[in-house]
Amino acid sequence: MSIPRTRASRPNLLRRLADQVLEAPDVEGLTRLLTRQLPAALRTEGATLLLWDRKLESFEGLSLADGETPIHAVRPGDGEPGGGPTTPDTHYLLSDGQLIETPGGKGQGTLVPLMARSGLVGMLVLGRPRRHRRTPLDRREVQVVSVIANRSALALENHLYQKELIATERMAALGTMAGMLAHDFRGPMTVIRGYAETLLEPGLTAEDVKSRADLIVQSVDRLERMTSETLDFARGGGKLARRPVFLSAFLQDLAAGLGQELPGLEVVRDFDVPPGTLAALDVDKLRRAVGNVAANSRDAMGGRGRFHVLARVVPAEDGTARLVLVLSDEGPGVADAIRDRLFQPFATFGKRKGTGLGLAVARRFVEDHGGTIELLPNAPPPGTGARLRLALPLRPRDDGADRGPV
Repeated sequence: MSIPRTRASRPNLLRRLADQVLEAPDVEGLTRLLTRQLPAALRTEGATLLLWDRKLESFEGLSLADGETPIHAVRPGDGEPGGGPTTPDTHYLLSDGQLIETPGGKGQGTLVPLMARSGLVGMLVLGRPRRHRRTPLDRREVQVVSVIANRSALALENHLYQKELIATERMAALGTMAGMLAHDFRGPMTVIRGYAETLLEPGLTAEDVKSRADLIVQSVDRLERMTSETLDFARGGGKLARRPVFLSAFLQDLAAGLGQELPGLEVVRDFDVPPGTLAALDVDKLRRAVGNVAANSRDAMGGRGRFHVLARVVPAEDGTARLVLVLSDEGPGVADAIRDRLFQPFATFGKRKGTGLGLAVARRFVEDHGGTIELLPNAPPPGTGARLRLALPLRPRDDGADRGPV
């Protein structure tokens, strides 16, 4: 036999709901509490929760249906708050702990502004009582509902701050992405422009035109791949498109590409790689990593100079083999004051051009391969240039049988 709910039990239930507001895990939980449990405790015909959007100057109405939280925007002047028949007519206003009867209102609904530290963050619209009453809320209910409103306002304010923080972080990520694209597109764009201009030269044979057009197409393909890779980097990176390559041929092609993409840079090669050595690498990402280091070296040398690429295959402690690249230039070297911050994003260290992303991207792509990149002491005189050491495993730890070189 159930015990009938007495009048005194309703304030106790409301006080428990007030405590639960502080424990609501998210907006969905708070919405459920305010639009389902609270009306049930007050015995009103439903409730609607409205969030105030300060940027759009409009309300967003929250309601629950089948466990979901659909949200729809409501512009000021569009009619009833909530924009639908589920929003009750209001005749009362709960403000500063007082229930105020408003002139011209309809029905027996109650409007409860949700005021936080920053101002209005939303409104709670309570439906009319299910049973006839002189007022929709008595004195004790007014007090507890006011507490619930204050606590809900603070919870919603924190939610709004979180939304704004996420939006700010997304804008920062977009800025990072744009900076990376601007930085990494310069090399291929230089190739495209250079070969496109030479197509206008008189006396070119059909074979020359085809060769240069092929190089332009290859550079455009690189730009497309770089765009996808940059999106992956902004989302967290870690994805590689490995393919087996003959290491010696790849290194020769890498060095030749540096000379094409970075005019004024003389690439000095020192490769000691056993013939037929295979490696599973994401060649595009590795090209970008080395290219970014080379571009920094050219800038440090004033636009012209020699860039040394040393390559060795050395045994690792776990019995596998690693490719070690030592990249060095003949510039002024890296100052002691910035050595610890060299790989930080957006650290330009006084350069007039550049985004400060080149070495940060290089580190990301090397680490995606399971490798390391480190700054070595400056070369002794007369070189005195910057030196970086890249070490990459020839195959990932979980790699199966080779599919053969591509």
